[in-house]
Amino acid sequence: MNITNRFLIGLFFLTIAFSCKPQPKKNIVLEGPIFGTSYKVIYNSDINFQKQFDSLFYVINKSLSTYQVNSDISKLNRNENVAVDHHFIKVFESSKTIYKETNGAFDPTIGGIVNAWDFGPEGNISNLDSLKIDSLMQYVGLNKVKYVQNKIVKPLNTYLDFNAIAKGYAVDVLGEFLESRNIENYLINIGGELRSKGINIMSNDFWKVGVEDPNFDGSQSINKIILLKDQAMATSGTYRKFYVDEDGNRYAHIIDAKTGYPSQTNLLSISVIAENCMLADAYATAFKSMGLEQVQLFLKTHPELKVFLIFENDEKLLETRSLNGFLEN
Repeated sequence: MNITNRFLIGLFFLTIAFSCKPQPKKNIVLEGPIFGTSYKVIYNSDINFQKQFDSLFYVINKSLSTYQVNSDISKLNRNENVAVDHHFIKVFESSKTIYKETNGAFDPTIGGIVNAWDFGPEGNISNLDSLKIDSLMQYVGLNKVKYVQNKIVKPLNTYLDFNAIAKGYAVDVLGEFLESRNIENYLINIGGELRSKGINIMSNDFWKVGVEDPNFDGSQSINKIILLKDQAMATSGTYRKFYVDEDGNRYAHIIDAKTGYPSQTNLLSISVIAENCMLADAYATAFKSMGLEQVQLFLKTHPELKVFLIFENDEKLLETRSLNGFLEN
């Protein structure tokens, strides 16, 4: 056997040895507060990525958080001159697509109305009435906002708020980072927005995640447990933050982008499985204001989205509905 053949055989066995390298036997768990909620990341590795996660959180907050006074989006809302970064551009472009797909049900320019109703980061408007709502509504509509030469161009009084998509986007950013470091098994959770890859090596099974019951008393219980297989899931609920009028009618904290008023809906919990968490997060929000029948109609032309709904029927009893094979996951 000549030297070349011996080298190739040696290289072959070396490649086999590396490809069969055993995975670490324990998961690393990193968790803490972020974005006004909490995060938990479980991944199979010997490397602690806490510093890298903190850096990513900082950059995303600096770009997209309306709760950060000096973030890019806060500066834009004050009509300051800002060159937005790639995180902002990606979220903005995705928001544009979902805005069109949902016929405006998902609309990040509703932020001014959200604040007026005291559901956002800025102060509410006292004695809010139909005239004040109408005056704010003229600045609502993502079609009024443009991206031109690395700058966002918008009406002076239009208020952008990406909180309904930014958490899901942050989940994807962490997931893409882990995959860039060849992490094959992980589960990321930011405030209930999830993304999975591979398996949980501790159970040697796909990642088990739960859908909570819509409990108005603040208690927590699980309605369904499913296996998340290389997918993302976001859940949006109308049962934790709501407005009750003088007649006892309950309105969701989600604002109807077409009326400017809180949505009165029987949908209490919407869980969406999609290819990435940014999409799942945004669609879960949009579906809250669309209502049961519109959601079912929409999903007939969007088989890529799997949805689980918990809602009140006409007898005020809870019902569930699985669409596009959600519980077959």
